[in-house]
Amino acid sequence: MTDFFTMKPGETAAPLPSGPILCTGSASMRQIHRFFLWAYGEAPGLVRSVEPGDTARAAYVGEVLGNFDKVLHVHHEGEDLLMYPRLAERAPGCALHIEQMLEQHRQVTQRLESIEPVRLRWMETADAGVSADLAGRYEDLSTVLQVHLRREVTEVMPAVDRVLTEKEGKGIGKHGVETFDKKFLVGYLGMVLATNPPGEREEFFKEIPPPVRLAYRLVGRRLYRKQYAALFPGRIVPDTL
Repeated sequence: MTDFFTMKPGETAAPLPSGPILCTGSASMRQIHRFFLWAYGEAPGLVRSVEPGDTARAAYVGEVLGNFDKVLHVHHEGEDLLMYPRLAERAPGCALHIEQMLEQHRQVTQRLESIEPVRLRWMETADAGVSADLAGRYEDLSTVLQVHLRREVTEVMPAVDRVLTEKEGKGIGKHGVETFDKKFLVGYLGMVLATNPPGEREEFFKEIPPPVRLAYRLVGRRLYRKQYAALFPGRIVPDTL
């Protein structure tokens, strides 16, 4: 089975700066990108799983999807603030790839902004027409992410690993952790862990701040299982830590 994070024909990586690998950003990026691939692969089906007029389920599913959207926005915000400016300064040869990645970020932002009012309207009405519109918008966003999430890892992150320090790399993830409160984080951490293979789950988890890890062990695992079961009735809840 071919790994998702493999360059397609015609794609080329950014020029690789000389010097040793300084941080493990590529591994971390793959781990969080797997979650986004899963989340937005499921989003259209989650919208369509709501029967017309079932405003209670529409409100619940819409809140979860809105949280996915917030996490994605904050993830890109952290890269725009803390990763791409440093890469541009320290590896000028990557300018073309940086421009392409930032343009893809803008495309994602435009789609998130167009989704929000439709999602909020659907949460209130569970209208069939609005549902079809929203599902289509999430499919479009998923298509954009299928390209961006692969190309960022395969084309840009090898260069990032050579110009950002480990502290700077971890700071990008820290930006996201500090944006959300711990209750929110532990409720979604299980999903991130479950969408990564064994071994990489442990790598990802050990980078989480100790208070969040403790909260996950105490309540987060249970919240994850409850939320997954509510989103996907009848499915087996995937394993996590």
